[in-house]
Amino acid sequence: MKEDNRNLKAFTVLFRAYQTIQDATKRDLLQYDLNQTEFSVLEFLYHHGEQPIQVIGKKILIASSSITYVIDKLEQKDFVYRRACPKDRRVTYVLLTSKGQTLMEEIFPKHEQKINEIFEVLDQQEMDTMILSLKKVGLNAVEK
Repeated sequence: MKEDNRNLKAFTVLFRAYQTIQDATKRDLLQYDLNQTEFSVLEFLYHHGEQPIQVIGKKILIASSSITYVIDKLEQKDFVYRRACPKDRRVTYVLLTSKGQTLMEEIFPKHEQKINEIFEVLDQQEMDTMILSLKKVGLNAVEK
């Protein structure tokens, strides 16, 4: 197989694997009335505590115009709330509510188990190689 074809094949396999993994996790989240972006915000806050809205958007790779909408939806569900920064009026923090904290304590272990089940087909060396390879390709793509 020519190198160009191998690169296209790798891209296709990576893209399809990502879509399949995303579909598997999406099914789990729907039972909690969450989409993947909402879950990503909740997961980030669950692991990192209160965060400025701008930081959340950058860390979960969502446009600043969209993060406000996602936070609004999570606020309506009583999973998060906003808190103004006392030192800088331009900054607004987002925190989990007790309901959001309880939800994440319930569903994150299940989510983690699902991810473990998906990747259980790889041994430790294959996992390490995949992680290193994907980082390498990702960093190279930034430069292109």
